[in-house]
Amino acid sequence: MRRLLTWSLVLLVMMSALGTVIAAPNTVILATTTSTQDTGLLDALVPWLEKQIGWKVKMIAVGTGQALALGRRGDADVLLVHAPQAEKQFMAEGHGIERRPVFYNDFVLVGPADDPAHVRAARSPAAAMAAIAQAHALFISRGDDSGTQKKELALWRSAGITPAGSWYLSAGAGMAEDLRMAAERRAYTLSDRRTYLALARSLRLAILFQGDPSLRNPYAVICVNPRRHPRG
Repeated sequence: MRRLLTWSLVLLVMMSALGTVIAAPNTVILATTTSTQDTGLLDALVPWLEKQIGWKVKMIAVGTGQALALGRRGDADVLLVHAPQAEKQFMAEGHGIERRPVFYNDFVLVGPADDPAHVRAARSPAAAMAAIAQAHALFISRGDDSGTQKKELALWRSAGITPAGSWYLSAGAGMAEDLRMAAERRAYTLSDRRTYLALARSLRLAILFQGDPSLRNPYAVICVNPRRHPRG
């Protein structure tokens, strides 16, 4: 609860600061991730934020890469994303005026409970990914340039693997749809923990690998530079 309150206050301060520089401060466009939306977090917090700032918050839920692209085009005022390296590049390019880490969850590898690739026996994320590849067990990738896909690709690189072939499928979809596809096809996938937990009762998927420090999933709020990208 303390983390959620902190996030709310940080976002509130950043949105309020925008009111001094954006052309039409009656609406704030928040570009965030599908995983954040799928948890139900913003359904609870956005109405509170609207009441506090007195403006309408228009939310666009896409992958982190797409959210950053919206910021680069000036089509969003505030970003809530989870790809630290891409965020730092965004700031270095001058598209943002402030970036603040706000909270984190973690990534988990999920798949069929009988675990045909023996992922449970792995002792590292790289070993878990290698087990999936060696077994040619079906793996569903987000395939949407999201923070989750960026992390997934980093895990494949850590295992020295370039995933390809009929066992590796790209969903091109958000986290909830990706999880449902994995459940329907008895496949493995990488998910943020909170979205998995929000949908777990409707999925036939089990957490098979978790807890490694490298699976931490930090989120940050970025205020898009309104002078570079004026709206209104």
